[in-house]
This record gives sequence, structure tokens and C-alpha cells, in this order.
Amino acid sequence: MYFAALLARTEDGWEASDTELDDVETLSDLADLAREATADEDTVFVLIEQEDSWFGLVRVDGEEDPRIFVSDAAAAARSAYGELLLTDELLGREPGADDGPDLDSLDLDGTEDGESEDENEDDDETAAGGVPHGPVGDGSILDDLGVSEKELRGLDPNEALAEIAEALGASEVLETVR
Repeated sequence: MYFAALLARTEDGWEASDTELDDVETLSDLADLAREATADEDTVFVLIEQEDSWFGLVRVDGEEDPRIFVSDAAAAARSAYGELLLTDELLGREPGADDGPDLDSLDLDGTEDGESEDENEDDDETAAGGVPHGPVGDGSILDDLGVSEKELRGLDPNEALAEIAEALGASEVLETVR
């Protein structure tokens, strides 16, 4: 099960809204959606979680490039929404490189559970196609808001968004859209 929400910082505090990502095809589309959530150039987070598997954060500050953190790239690579976040740049690949997973050929029907098909592969540092197991992206995405990289990387995917919202003082507004 997926959950996606926008969390926008305004002069009155945080505002949350649930969001549909069905029409979002690229990271650029996702950043535009986030920017539309606020009239000013305030900070907006796109929060995405797949229960028991992974979570992702996209931070948009005005017109700056989005900053991304994904808790488990290999699990996200098997997810329809994860493919939005796993850019070549985030994975450290040359744009258009052929060494990545063919995300179009994966069976992404919304029921992915994020589990490895072969549990004995857990010792490998990367999944098929060069996508690493574990966190990727900007671990310092929440540093200025009181959540260190170490804390972020240590969050349980089932509780991560609630714990992040609590640290930001936005747990009540996020809970209203959950």
C-alpha cells in the first residue's frame, strides 16, 4: 500500500495535503506539483511511502533543484512511484546509461512488497541493474529542520513519515490526510 502527501511550510506553519501521483511521470513533474502547493517559494516536501518496504522524500525549495532521499533504492526500483525518484544522477550513473534496471520491463502493478526474490542476495551491495540496496540521495535533506542524516537513515520505513512529521512539528496536519 502506498501513501503520498505534500507537506508545505507556510508563514502559518505546516500544511499537508494528500496527493495523487498517477499523472506524475517525471521528477520534474513531481517538483512542479510540489511548487504548486504553496503561493510563495516556501519549502515543500513530497512524502512517499510503501508500507513495510521504503520511503522517499523530495524537498523543493522555491525554484532550486529538488533534493531527494530514498531509504532503500533496490526496493524503490521495484515500485511504480520509486521509479520517479531514482534518477540517473541519484544512482550515480551517466544519464541514459544502459547499466540501470529496465524499469519499464518490471511488473509494477502496485502490489510490490519490496522483498528480494532471492533472500540469499542480501549480501550483495547492489541489486540487479546496479541499484544499491539501502539508502541513496541527500541524507542531509532534513538537517536544517532538526533531523540528522544518521537519524534519517535509521528510521523504520513503517514509522518514518510519522517520525519526520513529528520532528518538524507537523504530525497533526499530516495525520489529517493519512
